[in-house]
Formats: sequence, structure tokens, C-alpha cells
Amino acid sequence: MLPLVPQPREDAKLSADRLALSAATTGGAHLATAGFADWLAERGRANAFRVDRIPFARLDGWSFHDTTGNLRHRSGRFFTVEGLHVTERGDPYGDGPYAEWHQPIIKQPEVGILGILGKEIDGVLHFLMQAKMEPGNPNLLQLSPTVQATRSNYTKVHQGADVKYLEHFVGPGRGRIVADVLQSEHGSWFFRKSNRNMIVLTDDDVPLLDDFCWLTLGQIAELLHQDNVINMDSRTVLSCLPVPETTADALLSDAQLLSWITGERSRHDVHAERVPLAGLPGWRRDEMTVEHEEGRYFKVVAVAVEAGNREVTGWTQPLFEPVGLGVTAFLTRTFEGIPHVLVHARVEGGFLDTVELGPTVQYTPGNYAHLRGTSRPAFLDTVLDAPADRVRYEAVHSEEGGRFLNAESRYLLVDADGLDVPSDPPAGYAWVTPDQLTWLVRHGHYLNVQARTLLACLNASAARAR
Repeated sequence: MLPLVPQPREDAKLSADRLALSAATTGGAHLATAGFADWLAERGRANAFRVDRIPFARLDGWSFHDTTGNLRHRSGRFFTVEGLHVTERGDPYGDGPYAEWHQPIIKQPEVGILGILGKEIDGVLHFLMQAKMEPGNPNLLQLSPTVQATRSNYTKVHQGADVKYLEHFVGPGRGRIVADVLQSEHGSWFFRKSNRNMIVLTDDDVPLLDDFCWLTLGQIAELLHQDNVINMDSRTVLSCLPVPETTADALLSDAQLLSWITGERSRHDVHAERVPLAGLPGWRRDEMTVEHEEGRYFKVVAVAVEAGNREVTGWTQPLFEPVGLGVTAFLTRTFEGIPHVLVHARVEGGFLDTVELGPTVQYTPGNYAHLRGTSRPAFLDTVLDAPADRVRYEAVHSEEGGRFLNAESRYLLVDADGLDVPSDPPAGYAWVTPDQLTWLVRHGHYLNVQARTLLACLNASAARAR
């Protein structure tokens, strides 16, 4: 039951001072950052992990439907791999070109929980992170949120073990809620998929189980500068932290920014229709893969998994495997001394509401290597050709390892001051402040998952600089 007394509109339990202290503390009460790599390696040795590619015929419980060709589980739960037909006109009031494409898509209607538990230890705010194996992670073991579970997982459709620490995020008696918002998943690969992103603080005693560790924000910020350590689910939740805001002006007021987003959503006429996977134009299937005829974009593959520390220790499943390393970047610039980033109102076939704000650049360069001049994606070459002294942040992070295999991108923050980047950007792009992104991410379906990763990295870089 909600409290029957007035509550402060802003959460005094998570003050700017407490966040700043946690961000400034790089030696945690439980684990020193310098010893983290050894701890993670030890957790890997403590459990048996193995992922093998298999033909579709060896999938246990999964099969292609005789009529539609859709790949589905016999339980009717988890997810299905279907076809998607997307048509999009850039501007219904002008002469914008039509775009049309077909692709496989993951349909997973259930909402999962991504939750991070926080607690003060020795006067410093720490967050409970999990060393979690995901079959699609290139290094298998990465740091996930305290709870990372689909509804099928935590309602035990798979008849596995209980999800640890779930009681802090569902039901009565949970702690102080700092963030609780539905956020989108990858709109290019999921059809209208959302997860509940939660941050909860507790004063209770919390037993420390195997594969879990308490880390400060400062430690997490340092680990975000390393390749493939903090998983995607952790990054999206961390982006929801109510970091201290400034009162700095922005090129667009908040009202103007919301109006611009509404205008972008209005000017794109997007129709995304689920269609059978069988006979999907431009795609072919053999015993090992569903892939594009030109070898671009991604493949659908099958794997067999062993994981000693998961709720179920062995299973088979489909995964999406991108073709090539992605590049995901914000161009940054200061206006009158105020930092801004260049966002892109991005159309993806699986979005719930037409467009979400994405990074300046979010592409796999190999998919566009055959294009020249103005046919190439905007700002891609600006990022690829940026001098090293303009790169303010760079790390390789993998995407959601439960559904995607070896899906990695170079995440970058590139200083555009002095580069050939206009202060008055082209249609579909806008300069906004990090504070405005932090404000928007408190609400669902404004920032896509890649932009949320970069926001977490941006905040981590700022914390490190302080």
C-alpha cells in the first residue's frame, strides 16, 4: 500500500552528496577495483560454462512452425522469431522517400525486471552486482544487475531455481524506490519489447551470495572504461540514476525539446507488420542459419548452453548474431561553455512509438561499405575518421547476451569542436544537454538502449573527471 502521508517530490534518500561520495570512492568495502578481474575470473572457474553452435534440428523444445516458419518454443512462452515487414515515409507532408525492408524479429511480449539494489556500507552507497553468464556474451561472464529476469524466469516456467534477491523488487516490504521505468529493448531486433528498469535502496541486512559483489559508483565507473565487463542490462539501469543536475541553459528548452521529439514522431509514417518467417523476402534458411542473401546485417543461429550458476543449468535456444562490429557514438560539443550531445531521432521497426532518441551514429560500418558520398549514413565517417585526441571515451561493449551472440559495438564520445559538424544540424538531429537526457530517461521510450548506454558512460566519465 502506498504511504498515506505526503512524501517529498524529490528523493532525499538519494541526495547529490551521497551520489557524489559513492562516485568518488574507488575502493569498495567488499572488493577493491584492482582485485575485480581476479574475482570475476574466480567466479568463472567456480562454474562450468560452455556454448556450442548447433543445427536447428538439435534445438530441444524449439521448432519451425509448419505453415508460418516462425521459430517458437513448445511451451508458447519465452519468445518467438518471426518476420517483420516495415514501410516508412520520412515526411508525410513533403517529398521524403519511402523506405521498405523485411527482416526476422524477436517477439517477446512479457516484461522482465532489471533491478539494481543499493545499500550504504561504511557510510558509502554501494550497489549489488551479479557475475552472470549469458550465452551470447563474447567472454560469457559479465556484471549484470542484481536481478535480471524475464517473467518466464521469475515465474519459473522453466522449472528452475528461484531468482535471487527478487523480493527486493516485487511484492510488499521492498525498499525505497529510486527509479522504476519501462524502457525499450533493441528496436532493430525486438518487436515492441520493454523491460522494467529499477533501482531500489534498502537498509536491511542483505546476505552476500556467491557470484554477487557490492561496488561503489566510482568502481562501476572505472569498470565501464573496460571492454565487455558491465553488461547491457546494467548499463541501461545505471542510466536511470538521478544524477545531480545543473541549472545550465541548453540550446533547446525542455518544452522545445519535447516539441521537437513530438514533431519527429509525427513526421515519420511507419508501418511495422509481423509476417511469416517462411519465405521472407531477401532472407534464406539452411540447417544452421537464417541469413540475409547479401551476407549483411545479422543471422539467426542456434546454440546449446551449459551454465552451472544459472536457474537452469543447461538448455538450447536461438540467438541473433550480427555481422561485424558496430560503431555507436555521441558527437559532443560545447555551446557557451555548456556541454551538449548530438542525438538522432531514430526509426527502428520494433519501436513502440515510431522513433526514439538514439546516438549520433549507430551503425555497423560493414553494412554500408558499398555506399559512397551522401548515400552513406550521416556523421558515420566523421566518427570513423575522428583524430585520437578528439575521442573522450572509447570501450567495446556487448549487447544483450541472452538473445544476441557476439553483438559488440565500439562505444565512443567524440569531441566535435573544430570538426565539420554543424551547430544547426540536419533534420532528425538535435543538440541536447546530458541533463536533458537524464531528465528524459526518467520516462519510458524516449532514449533507445544504445543512447542509454552512452548516457551511463557519459556520467561515468564525468564522475571519473571529478
